[in-house]
Amino acid sequence: MVKRNKRNWFRHGNWWRRLRNNYKYRDVLFRRLFQDKQDLLDLYNALNGSTYQDPEELEVVTMEDVIFMKMKNDLSFMIGNTLNLYEHQSTRNPNMPLRGLLYFAQQFEGLLASRNDDINGTKRVELPTPVYIVFYNGGGMQTDNLILYLSDSFSTGRGSGCLECTCEVLNINRGYNQALLEKCRRLWEYSEFSSEIEENIRSGMRREEAVHTAIDTCIERGILKDILMKQKAEVLHMILTEYDEKKHFRTLFREGKEEGREELLREQIQRKLSKGKSIPKIAEELEVEISEIESIVNKNILHK
Repeated sequence: MVKRNKRNWFRHGNWWRRLRNNYKYRDVLFRRLFQDKQDLLDLYNALNGSTYQDPEELEVVTMEDVIFMKMKNDLSFMIGNTLNLYEHQSTRNPNMPLRGLLYFAQQFEGLLASRNDDINGTKRVELPTPVYIVFYNGGGMQTDNLILYLSDSFSTGRGSGCLECTCEVLNINRGYNQALLEKCRRLWEYSEFSSEIEENIRSGMRREEAVHTAIDTCIERGILKDILMKQKAEVLHMILTEYDEKKHFRTLFREGKEEGREELLREQIQRKLSKGKSIPKIAEELEVEISEIESIVNKNILHK
């Protein structure tokens, strides 16, 4: 029995292509807000206390090969002597340092190849300093920031081993990191918009109503007005798709509608695997037996 490489499984098949396209509609609003180089430069300056003025000094970096880690929709760029990776998260993930390690390793490998550097030579190879920041607007974080360590994943604990990668998580919920939010208008606007949605939900609104209301409120307050007025329908789709997809999957399961269920389940599994989640964790989140998850994973590996 021959096992195919899981990464190849991710990249082939009609259901994978559909899933890849769906990434354009989730976890993309944050990146959409900073796709303009000037806004991204303003964010960098706010974080670092720097005063760069020319957006062309910032070089956006893209890597198609890291799509399996769900990094295609995040922000990676070089400026000065730093290689920066900015991600947005609304759920807690202790594996961010591992994701960062894999990402930077691939970036450095590509950089060395492009410069024809000789890592076996007597001259030290110069590398840009990696910086990994996660902007977090989910629940459960009660501090402005925290540092995640790769070595926490080692069996011998933090500080052990010969390898380390750190990730700084910044809380951008309303009421946190005020100094940073005051320095970067776009980041503050995103924080306010997200907070409006969550407050509406807590007040008893259905999610769709909460998003509609938040959009109208923010337009009135001049928050993200340029985006929300022109692309209201797209923003609604971005925010509601993932929530509705999970709800729809559970509805299918409860009603016993097997037709199309396995296809949807495959897509759910793929999305969560690409985020680095384990099969037991996926089974818990989707409320499905581990054996069923494993069966679908093995079926797709063997049949591709």
